[in-house]
Amino acid sequence: MKLISPLFFALTSTFLSTAVDAAMPKSEILLADLDTPYGMKVSRITDDTSYNNQPFLIDQGVYYTHEVIAEQGQSQTDLYYFDFASQSASNLTNSPVSEYSPTLMPDKQALSAIVVEKDGKQKLWQYPLKSDQQASRIFEWIEPVGYHAWGADNDLVMFILGEPHTLQYTSLAAANPQIIAGDIGRTLIFDKHTNSFLFSYKKDNQHWLARFSAKTNEVADLFRLPDAVQDFTLVNHNTVAYAVQSRIYKRDLNDAGGVSQWLDLGRYCETSITRLSYHNSKLAFVCNK
Repeated sequence: MKLISPLFFALTSTFLSTAVDAAMPKSEILLADLDTPYGMKVSRITDDTSYNNQPFLIDQGVYYTHEVIAEQGQSQTDLYYFDFASQSASNLTNSPVSEYSPTLMPDKQALSAIVVEKDGKQKLWQYPLKSDQQASRIFEWIEPVGYHAWGADNDLVMFILGEPHTLQYTSLAAANPQIIAGDIGRTLIFDKHTNSFLFSYKKDNQHWLARFSAKTNEVADLFRLPDAVQDFTLVNHNTVAYAVQSRIYKRDLNDAGGVSQWLDLGRYCETSITRLSYHNSKLAFVCNK
């Protein structure tokens, strides 16, 4: 029997039903600009009437996953882009399948994303930013992929769904992933300052933030995370940030006790903040509704 993960079900359950109502949880993406003449400015990237998640910040805007209503009232997800200059959003894929987790590839010429293909398999695809080029699978046989993060040398780590979920590492050239860790969380980040990958995993019923170095092929535990934390973002060369309800905390990567409250965003999110993406003094965050 093929195991369908909770992540897969959450993204595709409406394909298995004729119900018009979308089963995806409603959420919105907001942007906190931390470097304005008047202090922090918070604006909304999306509304809160549908599923919006997995923001990926760049200098000019935000890539993200957005729920759309397809034929016969069924819902799916497409890749969207919000442009800072025009203050408008556009659908980048508009396809008959669900895509999510948009990530800029190392050459910055394409987005990579997880695609739930028609047969239900979750594979990694690339979407060239030039409209005259076609989307294509990156790996034909590696699946089911949940999340991913690119390194500096066309290498990457992937969250591979299973019992347990595993962190797997490979490169475009090798295309032969090796298992690095098990029972991992959903956030994967490349730290260019140390040429390593950050991830979380459960050990002895506790959540740990850890670092994987492809050069040494070693995993190093950094510190324990609060039980509720699965999502974090890299702020600078030695600091990560994560949310507990609607408050954002900073944590020093080199000091297990170096944690402090950074932002209180309760005014903008009365429930809980999940996904975070920080870049160039801006913080995109997802508020669950």
